[in-house]
Formats: sequence, C-alpha cells, structure tokens
Amino acid sequence: MSIQPLADRIVVKVLEAKEVTKGGILLPDTAKEKPQEGKVIAAGKGKTSDNGQLVPLEVKVGDRILFAKYGGTEITTTDGEELLIMKEDDVLAIVK
Repeated sequence: MSIQPLADRIVVKVLEAKEVTKGGILLPDTAKEKPQEGKVIAAGKGKTSDNGQLVPLEVKVGDRILFAKYGGTEITTTDGEELLIMKEDDVLAIVK
C-alpha cells in the first residue's frame, strides 16, 4: 500500500523502544514508554501560506525525527505495518 500525505503532513514509521535499560534490566511491554522516534517514509508538498505561496516542509523522506509523545494518528496498512500520520508541527527535532 502506498500512502501520499497531503499538505504539511508526513508518514512516519515508528522506531521500536528499547527493551533493556542501560543497567541491563529487561522491560516488559507494560513498562515501556511510547516511542518518540521514527523515520519519515513519505511527506506532503508543504503548506500554503496566507498569500498563496507554497511553503515546503523542513523534513524530508529518510530523516530520523523526534516527535511529540502523543502526536499523530496511528494507522495499520494492509501489510500489517503500523505507521503514524502527523503534521510537521508535531516534529520536535531531526536526528543527525
């Protein structure tokens, strides 16, 4: 399934949370925090400003990003892949 987001929205594949702490303790699923890091797999063309100009997105396909903890809408593709669709405003940073 191919998804093309509109305007200033992006499609993100969420990277899995770590299962082991730095001290070596294995975390059960119930103790894991919701992941906040992902990889952009599709991006819209940008947002149209008040004067009609197209403002391109700062993030691009392939970027690793940090996003707001409860940002975006979760979807599941027909292949069973879990993705997030969110506005660029929910992106906190690009990981370099």
